[in-house]
Amino acid sequence: MRKPYGLMLWLRDLLCGILIGAGGILPGVSGGVLAVVFDLYRPFMEVLTHPRHALPKYWKRAPALAIGCVVGFMGFAKCISLALDLSASVTVWLFIGLIVGTLPALFREAGEQGRSRSAWVSLVFSFGVMYAVLFYMSHVAAIHVEPNFWWYNFCGALWGMSIIIPGMPSSSVMMALDLYEPQMKNLSSLNFWVLGMALPGIVVTVVLLARLVNWFFGKHYAVAFHGILGIVIASTLVIIPTVYTGAGEMLLSAVCCAGGFFLALFLGKLDRRIFGKQSDNIEA
Repeated sequence: MRKPYGLMLWLRDLLCGILIGAGGILPGVSGGVLAVVFDLYRPFMEVLTHPRHALPKYWKRAPALAIGCVVGFMGFAKCISLALDLSASVTVWLFIGLIVGTLPALFREAGEQGRSRSAWVSLVFSFGVMYAVLFYMSHVAAIHVEPNFWWYNFCGALWGMSIIIPGMPSSSVMMALDLYEPQMKNLSSLNFWVLGMALPGIVVTVVLLARLVNWFFGKHYAVAFHGILGIVIASTLVIIPTVYTGAGEMLLSAVCCAGGFFLALFLGKLDRRIFGKQSDNIEA
């Protein structure tokens, strides 16, 4: 029996859209992973790959999700810029709490079709490669680039990949290249000229990767999602702050981490217990 799309589901989609949009710019967080947690990833990929079939099913959900994503993406930028200026360590620990809170739901999703040996190998391999790459970029090579048209397009491509590939830590890579802070300032000041330079990277990446990623997930579901799990864990570990101003900042970091964890955990449980995995059964 199909569920009517009422006010509660509209508000739920709006809130999920805000968090998914924010996930696109939060360090270590992937909007794609949050879409998986909230059971929105499959409908989204279906719309991208088979729009004629999917749009009649999901068109009622699109406005709330689209509004939420824009609000989360643009609105959180100013908050993030201010928070990073006040205390980068506390802010990053809040992000870490949000990420860790999504892990139980992501682990369940990864095992939905079983956990073969190749799936565990995928988890370990993806974890090792991602951790090594991000650690080298941020701590060993200390790579720094000057923002320009091509680098802003690169940021757009990273955002596009974080949408299509759950677990792709776009913001963590930007942080490693010293591109994150300039992008947050552009977002918070509504610099549409610079944001427009990132748009081609987003569009091209989404168009080129959507069908390929959808095919791979359809053929190798467990391997793909366990790989995502490894990427998420690696990208979280590499951004753990090591510098604090004192015991007060350490305590506040712990409180914010716990708050982020329980918020993400609550949203995951809300999705399963109240709304259930019934996205495909909502009346269009």
